[in-house]
Amino acid sequence: MDNLFEVAELNGIEVTYFNTPENGAQSATLNGNCYIALDYGLMWQRVNERVHLAHELGHCLTGSFYNIFSPFDLRSRHERRADKWAIKKLVPENELKELLSYMDKWEVAEHFEVTIDFLEKAIAFYKGK
Repeated sequence: MDNLFEVAELNGIEVTYFNTPENGAQSATLNGNCYIALDYGLMWQRVNERVHLAHELGHCLTGSFYNIFSPFDLRSRHERRADKWAIKKLVPENELKELLSYMDKWEVAEHFEVTIDFLEKAIAFYKGK
């Protein structure tokens, strides 16, 4: 299983823990560098930490940041792009299809070390492709 912290390090993305319980994680760019803050509470929730970190890496690695001051910049477009990166990284399509043929969703989620909500988002993403 890929280590997302290594992905961050290899791409020069600083990951730190911070008090951000409202959304669990945040990412931002500053002077061309990307930074990710994960909520302290995620340290003891490996699966949630993994899903949040993958999503925020998706923002950083695809450049999907929106401008809150622009009425023309759609937040949902950037969120979908970050989700797409995270889904492809954590839940490969072919493996997902194979596992769903003989496992329950909760077993598949456990296999990929993701939440059920994230797994369902991945299933919907691949169905809509």
